[in-house]
Formats: sequence, C-alpha cells, structure tokens
Amino acid sequence: MGKRLIPPEKGAVEEVALREALEERYLAYALSTIMNRALPDARDGLKPVHRRILHVMRSLRLDPGAAFKKSAKVVGDVMGNFHPHGDQAIYDAMVRLAQDFAQRYPLVDGQGNFGNIDGDNAAAMRYTESRLTEVARLLLDGIDEDAVDFRPSYDGSNEEPVVLPAAFPNLLANGSQGIAVGMATAIPPHNAAELCDAALFLIANPNARSKTLLKYVKGPDFPTGGIIVDTPESIAEAYSTGRGSFRVRARWKTEETGRGTYVIVITQVPWLVQKSRLVERLAELINEKKLPLVADVRDESAEDIRLIIEPRARTVDAGLLMESLFKLTELESRIPLNMNVLVKGRVPQVLGLAEALREWLDHRRDVLVRRSKHRLAEIEHRLEVLGGFLAAYLNLDKVIKIIRNEDEPKPVLMKTFKLTEVQADAILNMRLRNLRKLEEMEIRGEEKALREEHKGLKSLLGSSDNQWKTIAGQIKEMREKFGPKTDLGRRRTDFAEAPAHDEAAIEEAMVIREPITVVVSEKGWIRALRGHVADLSGVAFKTDDALKFAFPTETTAKVLIFGSNGRFYTLDASKLPGGRGHGEPLRLSIDLEQDADVVAALAYEGKRKFLVASYAGNGFVVPEDEVLGTTRKGKQVLNLKAPDKAVAMTVVAGDLVATIGANRKMVIFGLDQVPEMTRGRGVRLQRYKEKGLSDVTTFKAEEGLTWVDGAGRTQTLTMKELKDWRGSRADAGRIAQGLPKNNKFRGAPAAAKVDGGD
Repeated sequence: MGKRLIPPEKGAVEEVALREALEERYLAYALSTIMNRALPDARDGLKPVHRRILHVMRSLRLDPGAAFKKSAKVVGDVMGNFHPHGDQAIYDAMVRLAQDFAQRYPLVDGQGNFGNIDGDNAAAMRYTESRLTEVARLLLDGIDEDAVDFRPSYDGSNEEPVVLPAAFPNLLANGSQGIAVGMATAIPPHNAAELCDAALFLIANPNARSKTLLKYVKGPDFPTGGIIVDTPESIAEAYSTGRGSFRVRARWKTEETGRGTYVIVITQVPWLVQKSRLVERLAELINEKKLPLVADVRDESAEDIRLIIEPRARTVDAGLLMESLFKLTELESRIPLNMNVLVKGRVPQVLGLAEALREWLDHRRDVLVRRSKHRLAEIEHRLEVLGGFLAAYLNLDKVIKIIRNEDEPKPVLMKTFKLTEVQADAILNMRLRNLRKLEEMEIRGEEKALREEHKGLKSLLGSSDNQWKTIAGQIKEMREKFGPKTDLGRRRTDFAEAPAHDEAAIEEAMVIREPITVVVSEKGWIRALRGHVADLSGVAFKTDDALKFAFPTETTAKVLIFGSNGRFYTLDASKLPGGRGHGEPLRLSIDLEQDADVVAALAYEGKRKFLVASYAGNGFVVPEDEVLGTTRKGKQVLNLKAPDKAVAMTVVAGDLVATIGANRKMVIFGLDQVPEMTRGRGVRLQRYKEKGLSDVTTFKAEEGLTWVDGAGRTQTLTMKELKDWRGSRADAGRIAQGLPKNNKFRGAPAAAKVDGGD
C-alpha cells in the first residue's frame, strides 16, 4: 500500500499517526476483500477461489468424461499452489459448484455425497470425487492459447489465470453472492439460452437498453424452480438499475383425496431455502396455533420435493391457506438483485443487464483476438519450419552430406540453403523415418491448409464485423447445447401475478377466532381476557390503577384507541397481551405521548360513525372506516391547538346530540347541525365562559336520553322532560339537574356493564 506498511530498519523507530496507520491498514483490508474474496469478475462471473479450483482441476486433467479424482487431491493442490486459505473454505466453495440445487449450471461434476436441499452437509473431501462439467470446460476453453493473462501465484512458484476465457455467460447464468467491506453483491441465476438470445440481439444492436433485452431475458431462472410474482414494471426497473429484488413463491397444487377432501402438495421451494428448516417452521406455527387453517404437514420427498399440507377442513379455501403460509414462512422468499461486480477485474460497479452482457461480449472479443493472434504466430512458425523441410527434401543428399561431414552443420546449412535458424534447427531435429518419399506430399498439403487458415485469421483480425460474426456463431452453438429442449437448459422458474386476496381475510385466516374481553386501565395498560367476561369485579390492577374501558370482541377483530391528542390508533386483537398479568402499557404498541391519555377504546365494526369532541367544545362526525390507522403513529383525525385536547367520543346512535360541560350546563340540538368530516377542528358544539366540555352523547328523540348513574342504575329522561335543554349548536345551555355528578353520560367504569365503551 504505502511505505508506512513496510517495517523500518532494525533498531529504527518511526512515528506514525495512529489514525493514518489505521486508515491505511483498513483500506488495504477492504481492497483485499473486495478484489480477492467477495466480488465476482464481470467477465467470467467467478471469484478467485472458484477460478483457482477450475484451473487446478484442468491441470489435473479432470475433464468431462475423464475419471473422477478425490476432492481432497483437488483441494490440496489449490491450497498448496494458489489459494493460501483454509482447506475447508476451499472445499465448501467446491461443493457449492457441484450442487445442482444451489448452482443453475454446476461447474463441478461430483460423485458421492455433496449435500442436499435439506441443508445436510457434504461428506468429507476424502470420501467424495469430482471432475469438471461441460460448462466448466467452456469457461476454460482456449486458456492454453494466450486467451487471457496469467499472474504469479501468492508464493511466485506458479502462474494462475487473471480471468478465464469464459465462453459461457457465467456471471448471469449462475449468479453470485458475496459480502465485502462497505458493499455486497447478489446476482440470481438466469437461463443460459435466454442470455444467448439477448447477447445475439446486443451484438446486432450495440446500443440496446436493458429494458429492450427483457424481451429475451424474462427474469431469473432458479435451479429449484418456483414462481416469480413481481410485476413486469418492477422487474424492468431492477434490471435497468442493477438493484432490486424478486418475490419467489413455492410451486403448489391440490390433490383430491376422496369424499370432497384434498391436500396441498408443494413440489418446488424458493432458491436457497432449506427444506428441513421449512418443515420445522411449519410444524412450529401449527403447534403455536398460528396456522388455524392447517391440520398437519409432512415431508414425502424422495428425489423430487413433495411437501404435504393438510387443511383443517374440506371447506378451507386452498388459495387463502397458501396466502397465510406465504406470509409467515419461507414458502415465499425475496431474492435480492445487486449486480455489483468488478469491471475489467479492477473497478467495483453496479451494472444493469445490458452492461453486464456487454462486459462479457467485450471479453469474448478480446479472447477471440488474442487466440487468433496466438494461432497466427503458431501458423507462421510452422510455415517457416515447413519451408525448411521442403528445402531439405529438394536437396536431401546434399543436406545429409553436410550433416555427416561438418563439425558444425547448422551454420553451413543456413548459408548453403539460405535458411533461418528456426529452419536449420527443425532439419537437424528431424527423425530419419520422416525422410520417406510420402512425407513431402504431406508437407505440401499441410502448408496449403495452413496458408488458407492464415489468410482467414488475417481477415478476421482486420475486420470488426467478422469478429462479431464469429462470436455470434459461437454463441449460437452454445445455445444449441443449453437450449430449452434440453434437460439442463429448460426454464424452471415461471412468472405469475400474485392472486388478489382480501388482506383482512388473510389476517383472519392466520388467527384462531376466539371470544375475548379487552380491558384498558386508567393508567393506559391493556390486556385481553379469554371469553366474554360480564363481571369484571375480580379483575386485578396495579396499585393506584383501575378499570377505564372494557368491551367484548374476538381475536380476529381490530381495536380502536382514541387519544387525547386527537389521534386514532388501530391494534390487532390477536396481538394483545393475555389476561394473566396486568397486561402491557399501550405505549409499547402505539406512539402515544406521555402527556396524552386514552379517551375511548372500542372494537372496530365498520360502517359506523363517531362524534369526536375537544375540551374547547369543538367537534364533528367522522366515519369509522376513515379512522383506521396502519402505523404506530396512528391517524390524526381531530386537529387541536394547544392547550386544547380531545375529551369525548361517542358512537352516533340517534338524531339528537347532548353535550355537557364541566360547568354542569347541558344543551341538546339536532345532529344535522354537526358536519361530517374525515379530519379537522370541527365546529363549536357548546359555548363556555370558563372551563370546557365534559362529555357528549347521541340519542333518538322517541327513546329519550339514557345514562347510567354511579350506582349502575339506568336513568332515562323523555323529550318532554328535556324541553328546557333543547337549543341550537353553540348555545351555552342550562344547568343539568338529575344527571350524574361526574358530568358523564356513562357511569363509573368499575360498575359499568361491559359494552362498547360508549
């Protein structure tokens, strides 16, 4: 990195600022991780460890069709000659290259136990054997023909390829995963035949954009299959930017089991999901009663995956059951896309689909040019040698005489027949059996063929169009090998739209429907008692705390909380703490300020209307469906100006409104005088000189005003008895006689009947 990383002379002391030293060393570590460990090369899609494994296997002649050799031999050679890291790390990388459920196009052909989709480990390297696959052979094709650069190995005793010739689009076909320092890569596998089609289109249209190439590359193609349920727009966006993700779902079907019953059979799971862990998770959820629609799960897999899901009853909707499983388990996974690669083997960069394919095509052109030049040099050398041979055959007797009589025949041969040093050496190294008459004819035939090849290579190197035409021909050949009609090339992952299901129905499907009683205390603690409890006298509270609200509902329902800050909060009844202890503070579930209080709590029913009011006497009617919130912050409904606060809320159940102030004055007016809004400050309900609003309620004229007194008795006043309090909205009202002393239309909570809290 820098001279500071070099130790000083013996005995010398060099002072270095700690910050600078740390920065330099950390940068050196980061660069080493990025370049030599985590990010793949854009050209061959390999990291150094994989490249070294393939290079060693080729040097051991472990070609496709050759005899297998022990994996330990391969790992030992890789570690000893090229990769100075642990043998287990090398073997793990090699095992992954051989796993057909992890690698879309395996690069290693393994014999023995190389692990399975359940997550079981491979056997030790001394037990397994391996050789290269046809895909790996394509990646290495031409490496002896100066197709790529070589560099010294870590100890300088060997040379290793900087990159492989890569006649296969490995980066996208097999994908890559890695975490570096400050950056990561996540490239899912794709279908090789589709990549070939896209590459051919890109050769014909060099400026084509990623979105255009999606005509050929529909999306990832995972080795384990599955179904991608993303929209075409989000897929196009991901491939254009090089960043995004894919929602992959398991493939499933229903099988009739007679008498109207059925089971669900899962035949494919998302990529990189361990089947055994998935089954364990399903069993846990069933035991925890979080999957009420599922009766049982069992694994009947052999060579193929076969997970059986038994529904609780024949009437259970299979689609809804699977939606609940997709929500809670890895039967739906999100596979990330982050095409962060080393461009030209040096610069980390996030590429789109078109740029990634362009890097591969440019590399293929470099390889073609280098191999052509290498072959051209070989041909020119051979033609030179053949020229010497022909000269020797035409003057055979004279050549033999010179060799027999001269002490140093080489310079004499060169002078006599005007030969080059190469030609003279070739004649002197010739075997006697090559002097037969037939040999001359063969030499002339070889020379003619080489001159034709020489001419073709010259034409190729001189024409960019010819080069791309040759590359296109190679790609077409490869497409035939991995086409959609072959077992390996057939697309395994399909595309579909996620079926539209009511979110509420899915949520409900994941919770067992049971009756509960929700209890809220004065200090804001909430809990859910089992069953519908009518008598709450036995419910215990913390010291200085008491019952404030209680109402019956079910575990599948939602609970609405109205705070004095004018916000409505929504809670799932199924997520409320149980009734064994004192419950939990509401503030753990919602963002309710410390100085705010709970004004009302009730079960959500829908279609109703609420009358909300503040201490200053302002209020309005709001539809129940408009107050549902989806976040902890809730939904602001009643706008307030400090120091005003929300103090009352009631369910609209009549055509008249009664408001009572802290000054004991009450006024009754028509509900039609109160506007219906979704949010705002509202209008003045009652006017006060001092103090403010205490409570509000609604009632029907024919039924009269009813309330519960402190003793728990129901009191009712008819419209005739209420005539003195009839007025208009914003009136001051008159002193209320006979009403509860606490100025509330509801009695004391401890004595109240368990109802909606209004």
